[in-house]
Amino acid sequence: MPRCTALIVAAGRGSRFGGPLPKQYALLNGHPLLRHTLLAFQGIPGITAQRVVIAPGDGSHYAQAADGLGLASPVPGGISRQQSVLHGLEALAADPPDLVAIHDAARPFVRPAEIEACLRMAATPGIDGAVLGIPLADTLKRVDPEGAVTETVPRRDLWRAQTPQVFRFDAILAAHRTAASLGATDATALTDDAAVAERAGLKVVMVQGSEDNRKITTMDDLHAPTTETRTAFGFDVHGFADGTAVMLGGIAIPHSRKLAGHSDADVALHALTDAVLGTIGAGDIGKHFPPSDPQWRGASSDRFLRHAVDLVTARRGRIVHLDLTIVCEAPKVGPHREAMVQSIARITGIAEDRVSVKATTTEGLGFTGRREGIAAQAVATVELPKD
Repeated sequence: MPRCTALIVAAGRGSRFGGPLPKQYALLNGHPLLRHTLLAFQGIPGITAQRVVIAPGDGSHYAQAADGLGLASPVPGGISRQQSVLHGLEALAADPPDLVAIHDAARPFVRPAEIEACLRMAATPGIDGAVLGIPLADTLKRVDPEGAVTETVPRRDLWRAQTPQVFRFDAILAAHRTAASLGATDATALTDDAAVAERAGLKVVMVQGSEDNRKITTMDDLHAPTTETRTAFGFDVHGFADGTAVMLGGIAIPHSRKLAGHSDADVALHALTDAVLGTIGAGDIGKHFPPSDPQWRGASSDRFLRHAVDLVTARRGRIVHLDLTIVCEAPKVGPHREAMVQSIARITGIAEDRVSVKATTTEGLGFTGRREGIAAQAVATVELPKD
């Protein structure tokens, strides 16, 4: 496994944050923000070391944040983020790692699975770097200096970049050294390490992140709105009919039968839809898509689940986790589990590690045991702002 050093950039002043200390040393749940960020990288497979870049004069604040973590001495930063990163990279050059994960100290909520996904991608042959990010969902407007809208910018293929940004060490060090030789105007245009890599002609790939990995910018960001977590269950059953494939979890699985129903009879997505609707007290799938309405005949069930997710989003909520259990003797779910997870994650707009798909049988008992149909039960967990 490639060796990767996490380079945590903590030299900024955070002028928009306010308060007596730079934001990386402000307290979150009784501990400096920087400590939360450092702990996020502890125990990650492949992360063999951590090094922190700090502003001159912040040594005592750093010592408190890193107390007991056994880290090497911090690296003095520069007058800009780009200079601070270069200083950090140069400090690692004497014993260079294979990869370096450059991360903002003000992003303490990054999840281990996201870090690991970036490491795997950056270690892929032919790839020079991997950047955590989120596809844009909002409509973008370009405005003139007076605030008048001049253009709607297509959001297709646009992402919001986050950190960590993981690169092959030798390549990103060379790219930063080249960037440091640019004129001031050109260097300022390189707003993150991915931009430095892009200018050097490196191949950088985006990796799906999450809204959890937000950057602390103002004091209010430390005090997230009060939320509540809700959980609801969904259950559905469909019998078999003549056919050649079964729709399960949004994918077609070849089989000697199909499932009978007014729509495409995707019993898995129907159970998930009812579970999501239940979290906001919005009734069941039949209330929103009555089988008596001919427009839903043969409809793809991903529309039903997407509708339920949109209702949660309209309440300013988010899907935290979806757990699905499919009950049948056949077809075998195991070979298609990964594809189902990917399909459900795509439909609902959440990370794949927030989707669980399991399967079981009834040991030959009941209608599923007699191979008369398939049942599915689902659990949805959402987070909603309190009224």
